[in-house]
Amino acid sequence: MTDDNHELEPTIFSAVLTPHRSLGNAGFLVLIIVFGGISFISGMAFLLMGAWPVFGYFGLDVLLLYWAFRLNYRQAAAYEEVTVTPTALRVRKVSPRGAAREWVLNPLWVKLDKVVHEEYGIERLFLVSRGKQLAIASFLGPDEKASFAQALGNALNEAKRGVTRTVIS
Repeated sequence: MTDDNHELEPTIFSAVLTPHRSLGNAGFLVLIIVFGGISFISGMAFLLMGAWPVFGYFGLDVLLLYWAFRLNYRQAAAYEEVTVTPTALRVRKVSPRGAAREWVLNPLWVKLDKVVHEEYGIERLFLVSRGKQLAIASFLGPDEKASFAQALGNALNEAKRGVTRTVIS
C-alpha cells in the first residue's frame, strides 16, 4: 500500500493524546515568585538570628522546585497519535526529546486489552496483536482512559465491520 492510498482512505478515528498539566506558565511564575519570596523572608530571619547557613538552604529549595517543574514541563512535550482507517491502525509515540516511534497494525487482528482495578478504574491499556502487547495512553487518568478505550473500541469494531459511510460525489 502506498502513502497515496493511505491518504485516500477514510479516517474512522483519530486522536492525539497529551499529558495533562494543571499548572500553566503564568501559574508556574506566580508559584515560583511566591515561594521564592517566602523563602527569602524566612532565610533573612534566620540570617539575622545568626544562622547564616540556613539562608542558603532556603535558596536551594527554590532552585530545586524550579528545576522539578522545568523537568515536568519538558516531559509534557511527549504525545501519542492514534489513527484508525479501514486497513490500518497507526500508533505514533513521540518522546519529550522528539524521537518518534511508529507502529502500523491491521485493525482486523487487533484487540484492545485493559487492566482494571476495582476502585481506581482502568490502570493500563494495551493493543494486542499476534501475541504482542503495545501499551498506549499511559499518561491519561482512569476516566480519560475509559473514554478513550470506548472510542477506540468503537472505531476498531467499525473497521472490522467495514466502513458503512455513504460517499456522495
